[in-house]
Amino acid sequence: MSTWLNPYLKFRDTAADALEFYAGVFGGKADILTFGQAGAADTPEREPLVMHGHLETPDGWTFMACDTADTDPREFDAPPVDLCIGGDADEYDKVAGWFAALSDGGTVFLPLEKQMWGDYFGQLRDRFGVSWMVNVAAGEQQGQ
Repeated sequence: MSTWLNPYLKFRDTAADALEFYAGVFGGKADILTFGQAGAADTPEREPLVMHGHLETPDGWTFMACDTADTDPREFDAPPVDLCIGGDADEYDKVAGWFAALSDGGTVFLPLEKQMWGDYFGQLRDRFGVSWMVNVAAGEQQGQ
């Protein structure tokens, strides 16, 4: 593969917790480098924060994350981006399990339910403020 696209999630001070949570949901092991480990902490408070984190899942997904500086002008309570997960009908149980796990401590805006177009679709914001859209293609659902 010569090109790729990965989400790079930015948090104020919860990047390590978020990456560990996503590793628990999707599998894999989060590799985390703190500002302190890199010798790049400009204050003692930043030493334990994530300078760069990386998670490779068994499904071949890559998540990257960091704790951004307090001077970053962006809003962090509701980023205007949704991460979308899709699956074929035979992956319903797996994808529905991810939806349930991501919902833990978060807010479900639309439960994972059959929609007018025939697929199963749901939306949520997880406990770290990341928004997710989940769609499972129509067909014989294993978990239904």
